[in-house]
Amino acid sequence: MTTTQNSAASTIALIASGDLRTSANEVCWAAQLAMEKELATAVKSCGFKLKRAHHPQRGAKHGFIDSQKKGMEVFANIDPDMPIIVAEAVWQYSHHVLPGLLTHQGPILTVANWSGQWPGLVGMLNLNGSLTKAGVNYSTLWAEDFSDKKFIKKLKTWLETGKVRHATSHATPIRKTSMPSSCEAVGQKLATELQTQKAIMGVFDEGCMGMFNAIIPDHLLNPTGVFKERLSQSALYYESTQVTNEEADDVRGWMAKKGMKFDIGKQHAKHLTDKQVRLQCKMYIAAVRIADDFGCDTIGIQYQQGLKDLMPASDLVEGTLNNQQRPPVKSRDGKRTLYRGQPLPHFNEVDECAGLDGLMTYRIHKKLKQPVENTLHDLRWGDWDKSGTTDQYVWVFLISGSVPPAHLIGGWKGATSYRQPAMYFPNGGGTIQGVSKPGEIVWSRIFVANNRLHMDIGRAGVVQLPESETQRRLEATTPQWPIMHAVTYGVSRDQMMARHQSNHIQVAYAHSAQDADNAALTKASMAKHLGMVVNLCGQKADGTGWAD
Repeated sequence: MTTTQNSAASTIALIASGDLRTSANEVCWAAQLAMEKELATAVKSCGFKLKRAHHPQRGAKHGFIDSQKKGMEVFANIDPDMPIIVAEAVWQYSHHVLPGLLTHQGPILTVANWSGQWPGLVGMLNLNGSLTKAGVNYSTLWAEDFSDKKFIKKLKTWLETGKVRHATSHATPIRKTSMPSSCEAVGQKLATELQTQKAIMGVFDEGCMGMFNAIIPDHLLNPTGVFKERLSQSALYYESTQVTNEEADDVRGWMAKKGMKFDIGKQHAKHLTDKQVRLQCKMYIAAVRIADDFGCDTIGIQYQQGLKDLMPASDLVEGTLNNQQRPPVKSRDGKRTLYRGQPLPHFNEVDECAGLDGLMTYRIHKKLKQPVENTLHDLRWGDWDKSGTTDQYVWVFLISGSVPPAHLIGGWKGATSYRQPAMYFPNGGGTIQGVSKPGEIVWSRIFVANNRLHMDIGRAGVVQLPESETQRRLEATTPQWPIMHAVTYGVSRDQMMARHQSNHIQVAYAHSAQDADNAALTKASMAKHLGMVVNLCGQKADGTGWAD
């Protein structure tokens, strides 16, 4: 499009998708208003006007679109040809606005402020991945300062043309990479095994928090050899009620013996309580038993909607499941130890892209004799190190509650369970909080685009920062959650944001830089032989490219 400078054409509609939970929307509303004010000033400086397409309802303490129904009502009153900006300073539910964006004919721009607070970056990345999966054309921008000249230049380009592009030359198609024959052979063998012997993905209710991008359609998943077992959170709740107090207390006792700490208080609404932890331990046993019932190779718990009104958060369960060293779980008759000596790969927030990735990672790392524990993190935020420890840009990878303790400095001894924030979880529940140990990791993401599965794979290093710098980063995000200080090799902040198709990023450690390189290449081979479109991103730890 070419926008002319008349009053109608120079007006841009603004919408803001929010959370489903009123408590979260009310807490985050001030940050959203501040961001919108700065964005409106930036748009005005380019000769255009930003006009909100919806306003707070009478009596409401926020102005977010907080349901799919509300989103449909808002879009019914927007000119379908009008340029539209989706502005996000908070976590948002993509399905609130996806129906309207699917049929919108005018240019679409997603924008987030560079802040780890709630965060809009995570919400925008989820929306971007959802739009990509849906085949909707859009542009995207982000900025720490909306008056920054580079941001203004890109914003003006979109306002005048309806498009803005970013450099993504850091992504190398697998056909152009230098693939060692050993990695190619192992990847192909593992792909063939998965497709012929097949695996079951246990899904405790799809669509967590409106994450459309996190649902893999069956017709794309099944050719990989993975099939969904559609389970219910209500079944998980019921099974949890069948676990005895003694069984649950044995789980907690095992964790305490390994050195894990629990930040216990007495007030249910404010503190992590013994009762909450006991219920989480019951859920852990219940999840393993149900997975065994259905022969699941990996499971995902929706984590928030529905279950949050009945039970404490599932974080303690999720991180523990992903750890090879974990409390033993007996079958109901006590005759068998379930999944003995191995993790039960769990994909947080029932992100099926992470589930398929996690299952692949587990099998690859087991075959290569590398650490098998892997998890997703939110690509939460990033900043330059203020302590002077490194001159590299350091990402904050921060999943909302849990990681396998094997990833933490000190392992189980480095883990502390804190109460989940009440604005998200009225029934509390403990996290697995700690600081990820320094080392070499492989990062990856499976996503859907053009009706195909794609996989981006890269390398990174986890750095250790002083306690003061770690605390600064935790306080800028969510201090109850586990943090990873990651430096992505050969991928800048803006390159990552321009291409990454999810709020989530999968990570796994390797024993050395060379081991991590081999694991990344083996994963690329396996993904290719499973039929995915594969790109290797950035470079190796030694600075060489994947095509060298």
